[in-house]
Amino acid sequence: MHDRNVEPLNQALYEELKAVCRGDVINRGDTSFVYYTTIFNGNVVSLSKAAVCPLDAEDISRVLLFCTEHHLSPSVKAGGYGTGGWAIGGDIVIDLCKLVEVDIEPPRPDGTFTSLRDVASANSKGKRATAQESSSANLIKPLCGMQRREVDIALRMYDFASLTTASFLRGTPSPRFEGDLPPGEDTQISTPHTLLSPDALSNYGLSPTGFSNTTGITTPSNNAPFSVITGGQSKADPFGYMDSGSADVPSDSFTGPPRSAYFSSSPTLQPLSQPFSFGEGPSDPLSDPTQFPLHSSVEPIYPHAFVTFGTGMRQKEIDTFTAENKLEALYTAGYGDGIPYHVPFAAHPTGSSIMLLGGFGFLGRLHGLSIDNLVEVEMVLADGRIVVVSENNHPDLWWALRGAGVTLGIATRFKARAYPVPVVFAGNLLYRFHKTTAPSLIKHFRDCVKGAPRELYANVILTAGPAGKDSLVVIQMCYIGPKEKGQEFLSAISSWDGDQCLLNEVNEKSFLHQQDSVAQVLRGKVGRQWFIRSALISSLPDDIINETVMQFADTPVGCTWLFELAGGAIADFEDTCFPRSQREAAFTIAALHQWEMDLDDDRCVDSAEEVGYISRFELYPGPQNLWSFWISDTLKRVHVGGAFPSFLGRHESPTRVKACFGDNWERLCEIKRQYDPSNMFRNTFWPLNAEGDFVDPSTHEPPTPPIGPVALPTVI
Repeated sequence: MHDRNVEPLNQALYEELKAVCRGDVINRGDTSFVYYTTIFNGNVVSLSKAAVCPLDAEDISRVLLFCTEHHLSPSVKAGGYGTGGWAIGGDIVIDLCKLVEVDIEPPRPDGTFTSLRDVASANSKGKRATAQESSSANLIKPLCGMQRREVDIALRMYDFASLTTASFLRGTPSPRFEGDLPPGEDTQISTPHTLLSPDALSNYGLSPTGFSNTTGITTPSNNAPFSVITGGQSKADPFGYMDSGSADVPSDSFTGPPRSAYFSSSPTLQPLSQPFSFGEGPSDPLSDPTQFPLHSSVEPIYPHAFVTFGTGMRQKEIDTFTAENKLEALYTAGYGDGIPYHVPFAAHPTGSSIMLLGGFGFLGRLHGLSIDNLVEVEMVLADGRIVVVSENNHPDLWWALRGAGVTLGIATRFKARAYPVPVVFAGNLLYRFHKTTAPSLIKHFRDCVKGAPRELYANVILTAGPAGKDSLVVIQMCYIGPKEKGQEFLSAISSWDGDQCLLNEVNEKSFLHQQDSVAQVLRGKVGRQWFIRSALISSLPDDIINETVMQFADTPVGCTWLFELAGGAIADFEDTCFPRSQREAAFTIAALHQWEMDLDDDRCVDSAEEVGYISRFELYPGPQNLWSFWISDTLKRVHVGGAFPSFLGRHESPTRVKACFGDNWERLCEIKRQYDPSNMFRNTFWPLNAEGDFVDPSTHEPPTPPIGPVALPTVI
């Protein structure tokens, strides 16, 4: 949404901005301006005057100097992060969509890597590394606005995480489930249909058998919903009410290419001639993502690799690239084409900014957070300097940017460690949510994962249905290894007999498929109102579980509460601004709420909100009762500092932001004053002004549009 009263840049400033930026410059009022100043969260109003799409760090440097000279504030749009709306909160939106490149290289014999200082960026006029300095450069053709929109839509297809789960969630809507799927019973999946026409696919070098380079499997069209069949009976869809107009599956009219189709080692950037696949024949994941050639006798040659990528890359594109560009491996029996290596990202979807803000995902307990696996960052500072930051270069900035980097500069390229992941044993267990049985199920889960090895990631998701429809409890597990080693954990978790399991689809699969599993269950939609709150907790006592279940029982549709097992390798890293106290938390908790723009339901906010804010009901009294705040009240006594910075959301209080950094806060403030004394990067979560005083979040967030008769207040 956009405020029509905001004036665009005057013609003189517009021409000057065009002169300093080699990339596109879009003034307010241009036909494509709305696209460049729209984010996933629909509950924000853009007040920006113009948007730019720089081609490299030098472009960004000149744009920042332009902003300084004309007293304009910049904001950074990197894709996939920021329900707070900070990305479109500045006078000038700096969209990093054209900073698209990705490369993977094994470590040198001495363990070192090619520095970003020695490799020119994709769009730079400087020389690139020689073949001896780095592996071949893999570039992606920068796309125009409409092409990028189509690619982003394609990237939001998550059905290939599990065709079985997709089938279950896309059945015929019904007020209640008809019957139950017995635990362990095999399911049959109706034949899926290709989203793109054969002609459209062939135009981009893709096979008509699947949406290959982006998804790796065939995906159903909107007019051909999946259904799970058991005993000849079609299972009803618990979430069919969320599918109307859903943006996570593109319409049949979509004809644009997946941006990943532009990967090429050739400077001409031609589309790939062959589709991306894991194998051939009936085991090809284009047919079934849970079945592909597995080699239990394969061993990686390298303990890790190094992946370089531009900040315009979507995480899913990077995962797809590294899955396709495997590194050589040792085979004691059989043969293969290598092992895929993956950066420890959060689950899809996120943009590359997660590398500066935390990043806890399926590999986190084994290899640490995303910020812990950075080895270099190319960054443009507030004064226009372009620096490559690492452990030995600007060490104070290196300490601070891993957790708060978006407040200190604009990252343009990352180099991070990636780890071999031949296969994972992963998937979902789905149960109905009942107030009487859910506490027992969550306690059972907690006890099963206590003392689990670092290879095991696990979570519990409570996701709410509307009145008259069932809510669900989803248990997700991901064992980084084969079935033989992960089966004991599945057996333990699935042994709960308090209620029937509606679906058990835990299988061996590729890590690329697993990365979409959380998004598949959340079923998020672009343009909805989004509200996020999170916390880290030390334990999960019985009474807190009981209270949580009772509170969740009355949450409105679109509300999801998440319990993630934390710990493991997260506590191994100390030299970042994210403190050790938070790293030792047992669980991370999140309330992820989404609801339609025309729905004025205060419960969506109040059921997750924290103490310290004034409820809308207090300002606008009504017949409803105030909700007891879950994160601030129920979980308060087990809080461990603040949340991961990547979970900071809209209207966060300064005290919550400060709590994210614990005892490191004062040192972080000192480094912020050193590198950004004028607070140029105020359109972030940073809660202080240039003088160092706490400010209302409305001063560094775009406003909220009127929803119904009342607009959401912004009050500390």
